[in-house]
Amino acid sequence: MADELTSEREAEILEECQRAIGYRFRQPELLRASLTHASGANTRLASNERMEFLGDSILGLICCEQLYLRFPDYQEGDLTKIKSDVVSRRSCARFSEQLHLGEFVFLGRGMSVDGVVPPSILADVFESLVAAVYLDGGLEPARTFVLRYLGPEIEEVAESASGRNFKSLLQQVAQREYNATPQYLLLDEKGPDHSKCFKIAAVIGRHRYAGAWGRNKKEAEQRAAMNALAQVNGDPIPFEHD
Repeated sequence: MADELTSEREAEILEECQRAIGYRFRQPELLRASLTHASGANTRLASNERMEFLGDSILGLICCEQLYLRFPDYQEGDLTKIKSDVVSRRSCARFSEQLHLGEFVFLGRGMSVDGVVPPSILADVFESLVAAVYLDGGLEPARTFVLRYLGPEIEEVAESASGRNFKSLLQQVAQREYNATPQYLLLDEKGPDHSKCFKIAAVIGRHRYAGAWGRNKKEAEQRAAMNALAQVNGDPIPFEHD
């Protein structure tokens, strides 16, 4: 962050930012524009406000696409609720903090307090950065960049969505019926390191329920909980374990 920068220092900041975000710009002026708050720009049009507008739509597109593909059994209302949580201003500010974007943003005097950039500005910068990556490299690099942060967020929000957290439901049942807390046992795993699948079973007391495969441990545990709930209720298990 700075008010007056030499071109050499600007180049250093842009280089550090590219290392932090894991993307190399062919047009570094796009990155410079995405990091420029209105207070640090010569004119409003030279700020990141227009890029923020575009980035917001790109984030929404990528999020909606992922929700549509990942949750084929969810109704429109379920998808809308998850999307509103995943791409909220608070989430975007948190993604910026994870990337330390506050260290690179170009601000005018008095816009930060003790070097701390306000969350509203951090949220704007993340959205404008998404637009910069899109304008520089197209949708695929933008999708790759966004999903590093949106992917885990989608899983967490979806798991916590009302009526969808089956591990929580199973815990309630186990404590009420058996005075015990469910444990999750890893039974098997397969696939290459970058794309492993996991088989996990829920265990309550001495009883082990039917295991289930998942694309990650979180998904496998949710499915294992669904199998256990089905067995406790005497229903067919939703996920075959072989």
